[in-house]
Amino acid sequence: MSPARILSSRVGRIALWTVAVLTTLALVLTLAAVWTVRRAFPQHDGALRLPGLTAPVAVYRDDHGIPQVYATTADDLFRAQGYLHAQDRFWEMDFRRHVTGGRLAELFGESQLETDIYLRTMGWRRVAEQEWDILAADTKRYLQVYADGVNAWLDEHDGGRASLEYAVLGLQNSDYEIEGWSPVDSLAWLKAMAWDLRGNMKDEITRAALLAGGLTRQQVEDLYPAYPFDRNTPIVTEGDIVAGAFDQEAPASPGPEGNADLRATETAGAGGGAVTAQPIDAVESTAGAAAARTVTALAGGLSRLPTVLGAGRGIGSNSWVIDGDLTDTGKPILANDPHLGPTMPGIWYQNGLHCECEFNVTGFSFSGLPGVVIGHNSRIAWGFTNLNPDVTDLYLERVNGDRVQVDGEWRPLATRTETIRVAGGEDVTITVRASGHGPLVSDASAELRDIGLAPPVDPAGSPAPVAATPQLAPEPSAISEDDRRDGYAIALSWTALRPGRTADAIFALNTAPGWTEFRAAAAMFEVPAQNLIYADTDGTIGYQAPGRVPVRGEGDGRWMVPGWDSAYDWQGFIPFEELPSVLDPPAGYLVTANQAVIGPSYPHMLTTDWAYGYRSQRIHELIELARDAGKITVADVQTMQFDNRNGFAPTLVPAVEAALATGDPSSLARSAADLWRDWDYQQPAEGEPDTDDGRSSAAAAYYNAVWRHLLLETFDELPEEHRLDGSDHSYEVVRGLLGLPGSPWWDRTATEVVEGRDDVLRAAAEAAASELARDQGDQPAEWRWGRMHTLTVRNQSFGTSGLGLVEWLFNADPVAVSGGGAIVNATGWNAATGYEVNAVPSMRMIVDLADLDASRWIQLTGNSGHAFHRNYDDQLELWRTGETLPMRWERGAIEAGAAQTLTLKP
Repeated sequence: MSPARILSSRVGRIALWTVAVLTTLALVLTLAAVWTVRRAFPQHDGALRLPGLTAPVAVYRDDHGIPQVYATTADDLFRAQGYLHAQDRFWEMDFRRHVTGGRLAELFGESQLETDIYLRTMGWRRVAEQEWDILAADTKRYLQVYADGVNAWLDEHDGGRASLEYAVLGLQNSDYEIEGWSPVDSLAWLKAMAWDLRGNMKDEITRAALLAGGLTRQQVEDLYPAYPFDRNTPIVTEGDIVAGAFDQEAPASPGPEGNADLRATETAGAGGGAVTAQPIDAVESTAGAAAARTVTALAGGLSRLPTVLGAGRGIGSNSWVIDGDLTDTGKPILANDPHLGPTMPGIWYQNGLHCECEFNVTGFSFSGLPGVVIGHNSRIAWGFTNLNPDVTDLYLERVNGDRVQVDGEWRPLATRTETIRVAGGEDVTITVRASGHGPLVSDASAELRDIGLAPPVDPAGSPAPVAATPQLAPEPSAISEDDRRDGYAIALSWTALRPGRTADAIFALNTAPGWTEFRAAAAMFEVPAQNLIYADTDGTIGYQAPGRVPVRGEGDGRWMVPGWDSAYDWQGFIPFEELPSVLDPPAGYLVTANQAVIGPSYPHMLTTDWAYGYRSQRIHELIELARDAGKITVADVQTMQFDNRNGFAPTLVPAVEAALATGDPSSLARSAADLWRDWDYQQPAEGEPDTDDGRSSAAAAYYNAVWRHLLLETFDELPEEHRLDGSDHSYEVVRGLLGLPGSPWWDRTATEVVEGRDDVLRAAAEAAASELARDQGDQPAEWRWGRMHTLTVRNQSFGTSGLGLVEWLFNADPVAVSGGGAIVNATGWNAATGYEVNAVPSMRMIVDLADLDASRWIQLTGNSGHAFHRNYDDQLELWRTGETLPMRWERGAIEAGAAQTLTLKP
């Protein structure tokens, strides 16, 4: 054989071997990857042992992995629920308890240290530990057996066998070990719920920051218009309120430390906010600059806290209930869709809980918490939306070391130490200080701890209470470095920092047979304060506002107030029997969508920072239209939930068209504006099936681009972190300005000429047309709202890691979505940053009280928390297109629809 042929044959053999080795290696790596992913998948079929059960428990799962649990006793039922939650969602549970405990640095290292300091300063878990002591004995038992079920699963699962996230975590924190679940871990989750739904704290900080940053008081007030009671109906109207006091005494609410004798007292106020506060004003020169630094730093620090449910004005909800007189079945229909931040997995876990005891309930639960939060039992159904009362106040405190001034006297601050473990680093010990108003949140960052060097008021002060308008602050150099802890600090008063009985309320709701018991349960639902709607199989519908809402002395809660003056202290809480309530309203239906709860004649102050009623008013309109067309069906309600009509477009579109008509717009802008001719103001992602060729979507794309640019151009005076976000709050601000063509707000700071309304409207129209031409081509008819309004559902813990492969493992692919902010199909977005969705209907539920098996439900992603599991995101496309799944109730229907059956044995 010639040398050339020998060389050729050797090269060929080497090439073949190389290909074989690489193929084998790829196969091994693929199998290893598949094994790593799938080894955490839970067993949903067959039989498993669950220690502690008194009898076998049957678990029927449908095609979407939704379990219906059948047990003999309540203890067996909740033990099984804990086991199932752990099977499907334990990483989510573990991550949540690290959030609520201020222990994220244990997982992810030093990068999370400042977040943990804020969380430890507020003390969520500490309050949960205090709550354990005041709960009912049955509640404690249910929480304990639930924890036992979780721990039974943990006994056989650790590391990557528990979830893929632990395998990824092990790459950077190989020493992490999963600890057992405790009942307090469940209670602490309620604090995270309350934080995300806490009300107007962001608005309070923003008002103070804008005032301190140079805007006048009138300019700030321009940005917070009054609720339009003349146009948008509150939840409760005069004549609807249930007459007489609640016939069961509401449980007493514990007061803050050192002030346990708080008593609810009547106060002058207004549901719409007629009371005027005396705030901490920023004044000129260094005082204004110092105040601006203070509140900006506070806002920045608090923004670092995890938002487990979501945050911002896009976070709201819809719910409504329709009396049987208006429905095709003669019984009520109840609908609910809470609007929360999009997460993977979805926030909710669907399940049914049935036993030979008092529990027989189906609905949406939170992993980590036993029972059902929203749903129905055999007699009643209920839903939630955020009541959004003002339950937080910021107090500027005069401090000296570990003392705080009150009415001219120095009193000791409460102090405690906290040790934070840091993965890959040394432990960090902090000292937490608290005044009588609450924790000093300004201690949580170095920037805020230095407030004493440049306080927003005179640090020398006076031993007596000072006037509401403070003196100028000195230059920072005038205060010694040794006095850093002297001067001023910011304390947070928040109702959720007082122990309460919300956990008792959940189990009471699950078993309530009627209106009286429902209200008794609501009386214990203290935080977060929610709008509760109700329907039962007897045909009754109702509404109840529960929650712990403070009664203030001076001030209305809209501005930071002086903590050294006890006149601004909370005097107690609104008695439950004086909170708004409605039973069988004459209209035949009730609507709650975060609008004003009740009119300005209401004697108590709830808040002034409502949603402005665009969603609620549209739901009123849809119900009236359906009623006029005949009897209302479940299918009608499902269509209502997916309504995409923009309620402000009929106001803004004519104004933009008029402005274009008085100028010389480009041909592109004229063609784009033509899209609005005969537009129905709907905002579909693409073309509406069987109705149009995409014209509505094209019109919506241009409209929303104009809206975004209009806000950016008009409010260029505002700092980036406080830009208007495009919500219905922004609708009301702009609505008022459209009638003031010469308002200074229209004049842009970046130009030398003085602009008016029409100038800015034309500029926004041109900028929007240019943007869409650049991104989607120069044919306006081909633009689509869904190409810019996209949703990427991200894993809460690893979804924004910055590592492409890790994000690919856990995040869903982007999808085009319909709807928008302040729309019934509330896919919120922030106009200050772009069009991407940041708030969604986290689930949709429709309960038919005539036939519970005819009820419908859907959630954002899927029931499983395991990446690549078939139930990880199998509901996303149905949710995106407005579809729902059957919410089965009767055991026969559940067994018939079961795809898998698991028996848990003692």
